[in-house]
Amino acid sequence: MMRALIADDEPHLALYLRDQLALLWPELEIVHIARNGIEAAERIAALAPDLAFLDIQMPGLNGLEVAQGIEGATRVVFVTAYDEYAVEAFDHAALDYVLKPVKNERLARTLARIKAACAPAQPDARLSEALARLMAPPPQARLRYIRAASGELTSQVKVDDVMFFHADDKYTVVRTAGAEHLIRTTITDLASQLDPDQFWQVHRSTLINLAFLEGTRRDEASRLFVRIRGHDRELPVSRAFVHMFKAM
Repeated sequence: MMRALIADDEPHLALYLRDQLALLWPELEIVHIARNGIEAAERIAALAPDLAFLDIQMPGLNGLEVAQGIEGATRVVFVTAYDEYAVEAFDHAALDYVLKPVKNERLARTLARIKAACAPAQPDARLSEALARLMAPPPQARLRYIRAASGELTSQVKVDDVMFFHADDKYTVVRTAGAEHLIRTTITDLASQLDPDQFWQVHRSTLINLAFLEGTRRDEASRLFVRIRGHDRELPVSRAFVHMFKAM
């Protein structure tokens, strides 16, 4: 909610402006009505309203002098009976000015201008997207080879040659057409490092290479199994991953 102060040495004009503001901008809170420039300057300093509607011709200090002495973030709208003050009003960084007698149409345009000027700036979507791309972590390099140790021998297995990975107790089995290797990398870690367009997780313990997928089969209980080319045993698909095969 925005807060405003009205300053006018003519009480009936100040009250009229208050009533018109209440009609046109009900959410605007009028925190004080000052009857001269000195009182206006004191209350602006004390209350720090968002807006000050200042009559230009007031005793003590005129509206221009009050505006000149504002040190906070209070924005000013001048209210004057003399159009000659308009240029000088904007020299004091006024949001707008309203001529007396105040007319609803003119005041409504002023309030629209105030709301537009005081609205928080909307972030540029393109800038936000660019920043998001710049701040995003670089894409992780896909795994291309698997290092599998057996005694003193370490094998370098090409990922493209792997038919499937299967978790077996403390190890993960790496099955190729010609051999079987054991590694300690978990299925979860492998899934995060492999190309998801090439390797699908079909079970919490199994990742298959789609290049070796030969087909699928459902048994009498409607359980799904996959057949891997070059492997004589079917691999079960858990219910959590069955949906991946609906389009096949």
